[in-house]
Amino acid sequence: MPVWLREHSWRQTLTAVYLSLPLRGARATPADIFCSEQYLKVSIPPFLFEAILYAPIDDTNSTAKIGNGNIFFTLYKKEPAMWDSLTLADAGKEKLQYLRENAVLKAQEKAKEETEAKKITKQEHKKYALEATMKLEEAERKRIEDLKEKERQKVAKELEFWKNQQKYADKYKSVRKKEELHQEIKPLKERKNEKMNKSRIPNEGASNIRLKSTKGHGSCSIFSQNLEEEQLPAPRAAATIKVSFTPRVFPTALRESRVAEEEEWLHKQAEARRRINSDLSELEDLKEEEKNTDWLKDKGNKMFAMGNYLGAANAYNLAVRLNNKLPLLYLNRAACHLKLRNLHKAIEDSSKALELLTPPVPDNENARMKAHVRRGTAFCQLELYTEGLRDYEAALKIDPKNKNIEKDAEKIRHLIQETMQSS
Repeated sequence: MPVWLREHSWRQTLTAVYLSLPLRGARATPADIFCSEQYLKVSIPPFLFEAILYAPIDDTNSTAKIGNGNIFFTLYKKEPAMWDSLTLADAGKEKLQYLRENAVLKAQEKAKEETEAKKITKQEHKKYALEATMKLEEAERKRIEDLKEKERQKVAKELEFWKNQQKYADKYKSVRKKEELHQEIKPLKERKNEKMNKSRIPNEGASNIRLKSTKGHGSCSIFSQNLEEEQLPAPRAAATIKVSFTPRVFPTALRESRVAEEEEWLHKQAEARRRINSDLSELEDLKEEEKNTDWLKDKGNKMFAMGNYLGAANAYNLAVRLNNKLPLLYLNRAACHLKLRNLHKAIEDSSKALELLTPPVPDNENARMKAHVRRGTAFCQLELYTEGLRDYEAALKIDPKNKNIEKDAEKIRHLIQETMQSS
């Protein structure tokens, strides 16, 4: 049988009622209090307090504070008026049962409405996040298309300029050739005219000379031979020289390359392609840049900066599927999980990042410190303060001058002491 709490004190104003209920050493929680428009109940086994209020109240804005062994209620009246008493004086068992059941039904309906409202709000948030992600992707796609179009126009202009230059050069060459040919033919004509003049002898003995020349075909044959000797040689035949180069994947020359680094890069690219081809059914719709881990990491960083933690986590997930050997991907995804309250996943990603950040060297100190802090934060939010303190102390060893980490570690020590004292 419950023990009824009869001792209480109350006072009122025109708009509110103030009720104080002693707990008699019992420990109360907000879950032990139930309040509706005209029904108030406090159940702290073995104690029970139940009241049918004199008039309806605003249960949404009314408050209850637990402290110093008492519960202090501030109940705001729906209509400003002075009550004759705190509870209805003539409330029988049937009326009490009816009001109790009615209050429970209203509370259930209200809880159902709040659940539906939360569900709708959550769906709206998801829809907004999806729309924001689509807008970002569309803007990025448009930016890339604009860059491609600008490059295409630039290349087209350069090609047109080169064609015009080639056209002018060919025209200039043809003019030069004509001038040179004209200059070479002009002396030949002059020499021919001189020889023609010498072959003509005026006055005496002209007929004999003509006869001699006619018999031996002297003047004509001599001129034709000289003309043939002085003609220009035929132009050289055109030919194509083939130059073969050593086949190379990289644009640099073989003498300037670093063979070990290039082979490592090619091996990583081949491994990424195999991983993509192994899951082609899911990744076939992705563009070429969306299969690049660096592009995905930058996209996740932008979404995280905008507060779209779910979209950032999805970008890091795809990047990890393409390359699971980059510790920064796990470290950034752990930060997303912390924001989304996925604490166990945050611990897993931080641990994986620390596993990949080996051996510890000065270049990866900052990343190792962040991994310890994020894993320690997740442990503390799970109330595993000892494990969290261990990670914060490891971060302090890496960066002893970091005051923020030192303050957080000191707070965790106080929490551990308070937990030990209360237990």
